[in-house]
Amino acid sequence: MSLPQNLSQFDTLVDIIARLRSPNGCPWDREQTHQSLRGNLLEECYEVLEALDEGNMEKLRYELGDLLMQIVFHAQIAAEAGEFELGEVINNINQKLIHRHPHVFGNKKVKDAEEVLHNWEDIKREERGADTSMLTSVPKQMPALSYSQEIQRRVARVGFDWERDNDVIDKLAEEVNELKRVESQEQRELEFGDLLFTLANIARRMGIDPEAALRRANQRFYRRFTYLEELCRERGLNLSEMPFAEKKALWEEAKRKVENED
Repeated sequence: MSLPQNLSQFDTLVDIIARLRSPNGCPWDREQTHQSLRGNLLEECYEVLEALDEGNMEKLRYELGDLLMQIVFHAQIAAEAGEFELGEVINNINQKLIHRHPHVFGNKKVKDAEEVLHNWEDIKREERGADTSMLTSVPKQMPALSYSQEIQRRVARVGFDWERDNDVIDKLAEEVNELKRVESQEQRELEFGDLLFTLANIARRMGIDPEAALRRANQRFYRRFTYLEELCRERGLNLSEMPFAEKKALWEEAKRKVENED
């Protein structure tokens, strides 16, 4: 068989996936199902996010290709099963984009991005029907912090929101105090959930993505701790046997080192 040509064309990717799934294609690719590929799809999404967090455009270009491959793969499996065609996927998203942007593809006028979002919610309400909650379409499989922020963003569009940032910060202090007072493990979990929910709300109001912020905090901790371990190896120290005060001093040294590198 000849090698695929025109490798920069979308149709070539579609043809490659179809060929991999064909009787003479790849045994592994032929065995895959929508369910078996769930983990791959999620992993590729996270790798795209990692590239975005790093600001690495070369890596982003590569990871977006992997993510696009997953989309085409699922469309091919669906087409083989008679469920839907890739053209229907593209047609659906094109129709949705046109319908939800009447200020671009129609005669509606908007003054700013805030009005666009308001109109967007009105259009979505018409699409889902009067008896369906505006929260129904938020995927429940989202990471919990992102889910919290998204449902809070949705209800804020219809005015269900705090008036001032300080009001939410006061609510955070209230949740911390409630967490201190509870005694049962079940209540601790409930109050801790309320605390995280409030933090997600504060992040939303401040324009912060809590998942991205936490990933950056994780990365900072990783860099600091691995440097602390390096210091211990260089100085012949046993971290597990050191007094806490010495550990803290090493940690502060590691923080200064990492901050200088950043």
